[in-house]
Order: sequence, then C-alpha cells, then structure tokens
Amino acid sequence: MLQSPFLAGSLEAKLKVVRDYAKLLGGSGGRLVLSLLYFTAVANSLSVSAFGLFATASATGIVLSRIAGLGFVSPLYRAATRKPHLVGTYTAGLLAAFALSMPLVVLAGALFFVLVFAGDMGLAAFAAIVAAEVVCWRALEVVCIVNNGMNRFGRASVLVVVGTGMKALAAVLFAALAPQSGLLGWSLFYLGANAVSAISGILALYPRQRLRWRPDLYKRRAADSFAVAGAEVLFYLQSELDKLLVLSLGGPHIAGLYAMLMRLIDLTALPVRSFNMMVVQKLMRSPAWLNSWRMRWGIEGAIALVSAGGLAAFGVILHIRPTLLGTNVADAAPLVLLVLLVPAFRNLVEYEGELLYAQGRTGVRAAVLAFLTVLKAGFLAVILGNGAASDTGWVIGLNGVFGALWLASAMTTYLVLDMRRGGRLRSATVAG
Repeated sequence: MLQSPFLAGSLEAKLKVVRDYAKLLGGSGGRLVLSLLYFTAVANSLSVSAFGLFATASATGIVLSRIAGLGFVSPLYRAATRKPHLVGTYTAGLLAAFALSMPLVVLAGALFFVLVFAGDMGLAAFAAIVAAEVVCWRALEVVCIVNNGMNRFGRASVLVVVGTGMKALAAVLFAALAPQSGLLGWSLFYLGANAVSAISGILALYPRQRLRWRPDLYKRRAADSFAVAGAEVLFYLQSELDKLLVLSLGGPHIAGLYAMLMRLIDLTALPVRSFNMMVVQKLMRSPAWLNSWRMRWGIEGAIALVSAGGLAAFGVILHIRPTLLGTNVADAAPLVLLVLLVPAFRNLVEYEGELLYAQGRTGVRAAVLAFLTVLKAGFLAVILGNGAASDTGWVIGLNGVFGALWLASAMTTYLVLDMRRGGRLRSATVAG
C-alpha cells in the first residue's frame, strides 16, 4: 500500500518534527500575546493619525531592511542548515555586505521620506523608526535565522518572544511616562527597545565562532544573494504597499485605521511562518517531498483555514466588545469581519514564495514578486481611488485583490516547481 509522503518515516522522526514545530509555535504563541499588548498600548497612546504614520514608517523600514546585507542572510542560513562550522565565515561576509549596502539604504529611505512622509512627520522620528527596523530588528532576525538553521528552535523562539516582549515593555512605559511626547517620543522608545533586544540576542545566542574572511566563497554566492535581496524587497514592498497607498490616498487618519486592521491580520501569520520554516528545511533536504498535489492542496487548505479562522476569532470578539483593545482600535473593529479572506490569501502568497526559495529558484521568486507588486499596486489604486476616504466599501474589495494575487502566485509557483521536477525526471531517464 502506498504511503503518503507526509506520513512516511519513522515514528521517532515524526515525533522530532512535532517537537520542533511545538517549540516554534511556543515562540509564536508568546509573541502573539505580547504583540497584542504592544499593539494595544501603542495604538491607544498615539493618536490614530500618528499611529498610521508610525505603522507606515515601520513598514518602510521593513522593506529597507531587506536591502541591508544585499541578501547575504540567505547563504548564511544555508550554511547554518548544512555546514554549521562555516557560520563564522559567512557572518564575516554578511557584516561586509551590510556595510556596503548602507548607502543604498540611506538613499532609498530618503526617497521614501520625500515622496510619502514629508509634511506629515518629522525626519528624526522617521529615521529612528527605520533604524530600529533596518539595524536592530534585522540583527535579531539574523540571530533567530541562524539558530533555526542549526535546529535550535527553542532558542530562536525564546529570542523572538524576548524581542517582542521588549517592544511591549517599551510601549507600556511610553504609555505611562511620555504619551504627550507624541510620535517622536515613541520612535525613540521603539529604537531603544529594539537595540536592547538585538544586543542581548547577539551576546547570548549567536554561535561563538571566529570570523573568517573568505572572498572566494562570497563571490560564488553573490548572484544568489542579490536575487534573494531583490525577491525579499519585492515581497515586502508588495506586502506593505497597501499602507503606503492608503497614506498617500486617504491621509494619516485613514492610514491609522487601516494599519490597525492590518496589524490584526499580521497576527494570523505568526503560526504560519513557523510552519513555513519547517517546510523550507524539509524541502532543502528532500526536494521531492511536495510533488503530490494532494499534499500541496492539503497544506494550502490548512494554511487558509488557520489564517481565516484566526481573524474570524478576532472579529467576533471585537464585535461583542469593540473597546476590548482600546477606544482607538474600536474605530477599526467593524472592518475586521469585512476582510476575512485577506489573511488566508496573504499568508498563502508568503508560503508559496518560501517554496520557490527552498527549491533554489530565487530569480524566479524575484520575478513573481515583481509581477505581484505591480498587480497589487494597480488593483489597490483602482479600489482606493473609486471611493471617498470616509467610505469603507473599498475594504471589502481587498478580498478580491488578495485573491487575485494568490491565484497568480499559486499558478506560477507550482508551474515552476513541476517544470523543474520534469527536468529532473528527464535527466534521470537519460542517465539511466
């Protein structure tokens, strides 16, 4: 009798997978609780408009953080997964790539500020928020990525929880001590919390290996790194583009309401990203694992169900008690159940991008994400431009926008994976 690839393997191997995923979920669960605390404190300490500007500046920083390092996190992660003794060597390469990329980050950040934020927020606040994302939070992510690559999932989960906890603590302290200082005051609290998290993570959990300079290795990984950087920038640009467009077309107040809504949607992605990490490592080690369509649709269906179910739970709770997360968030509560399908489609697009990365198709991944970015910009411009800023009818249209993005992503991703599988089969036939 044929056995599903998902069920294949020894009982011990299955139990190990379950334990590893439980460790990752433990980190996601703790992060979820702390993220809610952090979100509630910040959203109700700032005005709705100031929160919209903060969320949009933070989204910009996340996009810019993918330029930093020029994608060299990818070979570092592959080294941690396959050849952990080379972590020190690739860390040296990442530090060099990070230094080289800084002028690009500064230039891109200046362009974003002039085109989107000038006139609505000060340069100092914008720079502090972007620095927190580009330098501090990205450094913490690298520590987590390396630990996950070395199968130290428990350590990585603890670090994520600690990092999120520091931001939550900063938000509570800001709400208690300095809410009157507004967006600039919060940006400095935010930068400080992220800096403490990054330094603590590096000192406590980064592998102790000597830094070795190996330009020959770096040159061989350069093309893949640049492709990864491009794909990551495009992914986060299309992921965060809506916040920038809402700010540009609707103004800071509407951007604030929308940012609150999207923050709740983001929370549904936490368990999915833990799962994505496991899938990527499985595919790196067993490329044929996802050949079955039954397996593919089963995984996609589970991701969609968990994502939509998570947002539905938030929506029902906020429908019963709109002020549960504060009076400012109550303004966005009626919108939650209008976008029930958005987290499902959004998380599936992220998952499919990870499949291409796991198969080494970084160039294709970058091209797909570039196409999705253009597609998303066009659809959002249409639905945002057809209604008044005070009309929330366009919110329902987001389900269709993200559904179209998922359809384009799924068709392209599985076509590419099957083409590569067919090429391997033909090669094996010829060799035989």
